[in-house]
Amino acid sequence: MGRDAGWIAVMTGRPPMRSPGRPPVARKEHRRLFWSAIAQGVTSTDAGLAAGVSEVVGTRWFRECGGVRPQSVFHVDSGRFLSFAEREQIALCRAQKMGVRQIARQLDRSPSTVSRELRRNAGTRGGTLTYRASVAQWHRDRSAARPKPSKMVSNPRLRRYVQERLAGRVVTEDGVTVAGPTVPFTGRNRARRADRRWAQAWSPEQIAARLRRDFPDDLTMRISHEAIYQALYVEGRGALSREYVACLRTGRALRVPRARTRRARRNQRGFITPEVTLDRRPAEVTDREVPGHWEGDLIIGLNRSAIGTLVERTTRYTILLPLPRMEGYGTQDRVKNGPALAGRGAEAVKNAIVDAVAFLPEKLRKTLTWDRGTEMAAHAELALQTGLSVFFCDPHSPWQRGTNENTNGLLRQYFPKGTDLSRYNPEQLAAVALTLNTRPRKILDWRNPTEALRDVLYFRQSAGVATTG
Repeated sequence: MGRDAGWIAVMTGRPPMRSPGRPPVARKEHRRLFWSAIAQGVTSTDAGLAAGVSEVVGTRWFRECGGVRPQSVFHVDSGRFLSFAEREQIALCRAQKMGVRQIARQLDRSPSTVSRELRRNAGTRGGTLTYRASVAQWHRDRSAARPKPSKMVSNPRLRRYVQERLAGRVVTEDGVTVAGPTVPFTGRNRARRADRRWAQAWSPEQIAARLRRDFPDDLTMRISHEAIYQALYVEGRGALSREYVACLRTGRALRVPRARTRRARRNQRGFITPEVTLDRRPAEVTDREVPGHWEGDLIIGLNRSAIGTLVERTTRYTILLPLPRMEGYGTQDRVKNGPALAGRGAEAVKNAIVDAVAFLPEKLRKTLTWDRGTEMAAHAELALQTGLSVFFCDPHSPWQRGTNENTNGLLRQYFPKGTDLSRYNPEQLAAVALTLNTRPRKILDWRNPTEALRDVLYFRQSAGVATTG
């Protein structure tokens, strides 16, 4: 003979509910530690370990929230309601057969609060009320949840507007749909160098801003860009299909915390030490008054071919570095940490620079500013052999080598992208460099770089002789 229907609701005072499964593996405190670690740029697995849970749980938490930190985790309790520590104290007191009023006196709470807690949040396994702190806290968190429906769920017109701007079809001026590549959604980040889904692909910020212009008097047609992101990434928001993340420019399946992207942008390489960063470069380099300070980079071509470029900051004098293929390229298998057979490895670039600057006087070999490419990993040996002090730009900051970037743009007229640059011999590169060095420049008052370099050297020598007399 079984129990009557609804006996749990009668005993506990809770309304009937579907079984929510087992209690979670951690509490709000653990999630708070987890998301605090994520905010510092830590990976999901390491953040899970820092919060006291397994790596798998940390990864699941991050994916469930789409990489978005839930605000409820960092909500500060007012003290009005029982905390988990108080629930643990209640469980210990009940195990010692203490009465409700005695427990209430120890907690400095009302007896009715303790009585209601023991009845409402107790477990019902086995047909009896058994009070455990973890189960009680779980019941409390579930009953306290007040999920608010998102604006796009309650406003179909707004949802359609966002969907059409985000994932709408690409059409011609006549309204004819243009079918792009068929790309199935895998739930992962977009593949590199692969087809992507064609769509209108407005960014959430563009959609949110355009709503104000298209519906200036309709306040129901308003939504923030963050709300659109959360509708895409956070499970349970429900308004937008998860596959629409493929229409975002980044194509990320999960949001990436800002601190993690900062850490990636720092891109700390082992050969770049604090002594060779741009902030340690002499101040005289900035004003371009003193010659002898160079900027360098590689221009890349087809099949991993490359040409090195050096540009003097004051005179814009250009030197091109031939980087021929090494023996075995195309016939031997690549070896991890072995020589770069394509010809643009650290050793090859270092030797090319040493040979190129050998004819320069010492006064024109002061500093060299390079980007953070691994081809300059041998910068310490280069400095010893040439006297050039090498400094590295900040990550993703090509404007810190603006002269070199401008020169590379001029060189693309002779060495276009997508062409094999290894076919040019040193004589051909020298001819192109001569062409640039004899071309008048507005920045040099219509002198060419060769004349500017000669004037600088002559002026310095004359000034030096005059001051010693």
